[in-house]
Amino acid sequence: MANPSQALTAATFGTASTTSPTAVFSSVFEAYAGPAFSIRLWDGRQWSSSPNAKPECTLVVANPDTLASLIAEPNEITLGEAFIHGDLDVEGDLFSVFSIVQHLLDRPRDMRQRIVEKLARSLFGIGHWLNQGAVNSHGRDRASIAYHYDQPVGFFAPWLGNSLVYSCAYFRAVGDSLDEAQAQKLEHVCRKLRLQPGERFLDIGCGWGSLPLYAACERQAHSEGITLSREQAETAKRRIEHARLERSCKVHLRDYRELGITDKTFDKIASIGMVEHVGLKNLQKYFGIAHRLLRPGGLFLNHGIARAHLAPVRESSFIERYVFPDGRLVTLAQTVSAAESQGFEVRDVENLREHYELTLRRWVEGLTRNADALLKDVSKMTYRIWLLYMAGSAAAFRRGDIGLYQVLLSKPDRGNSRLPLTREDLYAPQERRLGAEA
Repeated sequence: MANPSQALTAATFGTASTTSPTAVFSSVFEAYAGPAFSIRLWDGRQWSSSPNAKPECTLVVANPDTLASLIAEPNEITLGEAFIHGDLDVEGDLFSVFSIVQHLLDRPRDMRQRIVEKLARSLFGIGHWLNQGAVNSHGRDRASIAYHYDQPVGFFAPWLGNSLVYSCAYFRAVGDSLDEAQAQKLEHVCRKLRLQPGERFLDIGCGWGSLPLYAACERQAHSEGITLSREQAETAKRRIEHARLERSCKVHLRDYRELGITDKTFDKIASIGMVEHVGLKNLQKYFGIAHRLLRPGGLFLNHGIARAHLAPVRESSFIERYVFPDGRLVTLAQTVSAAESQGFEVRDVENLREHYELTLRRWVEGLTRNADALLKDVSKMTYRIWLLYMAGSAAAFRRGDIGLYQVLLSKPDRGNSRLPLTREDLYAPQERRLGAEA
């Protein structure tokens, strides 16, 4: 009888063997407890995890090399690359596949059979951002932000919806549409900030300008936004001109580190989905700049993804390589500690983890529904990268590996936070809201 290594190698590369792929898969997925699934190989052979149950998805393996990555030494990079190149596909429920992936990644290393992985994989043109300086330096941040966000706006619009908001939505009910939930998120942010007519408002990392536009239009604030993405800044300016809000709303192509102590000050500041790009070593600088920009009694809402304290930290990940270069999530504790070290007082913390899973599922639905149109703007590989990253992120939020935290911070004016005694104003009818501030 062949030893396990020979059997796996033979089955993987399709050579003669007395051990069938069925036996290999049964061994690999022993003790698997997720939803039923099946595997179909390039030659038509098929295996099912639960022969008596209908599979929720089928993994379609296009060639022997892909099977080697899947079974012998799986990691986020090899599995993700196999998917975006079309060597590994999923038929059925894409979200269910992440239970399978988690089982493969959680297997002890000494249980895996070593098969040499091919190293000559395409880097999908992302090598340029690696040559732009140290991690989280000005030049490298500009390059990595451009890599992710400088896709044509026509790629984002079909699945982001009318709001053009690329961050976690706020669902009052599971059945809310994406547009409803994003409008509710913008209102939720403004309510937490108790944003009043005539106040000066800054959005750090404003994307295509949706929050500054909302603040100017719905709250009559004098709003500004900054972004590192040229494509986003140009789109935001066109939207402001279309809304005829040039006098009260502006967006600048600027790095947050360029907002020095000589800049104008603001009554309220928000940062929605930008802190993930700051990096742990720059967190104190980031909060220090925001603190200096705030007037006494001002509020700062920091909205961002954080990894759970006990979640595993992988040395490399598919998302870091292909989606968010240099992106490394910090914990909520590290975020709060950095904010407090710069003089902020924590007033409110809310975890919207379930909301982000719902948001991502809506985005995946939009991506798949608009696939033909999107593929006119980007390559098939780019499309599959985004599809996989969003579905995988939804699974991570569901597991609780990551959360989405809105942290409301105050810069007290000689001890006065200027906040009401309760949170009732956050949920009061709009006509009562504007007089809520103490």
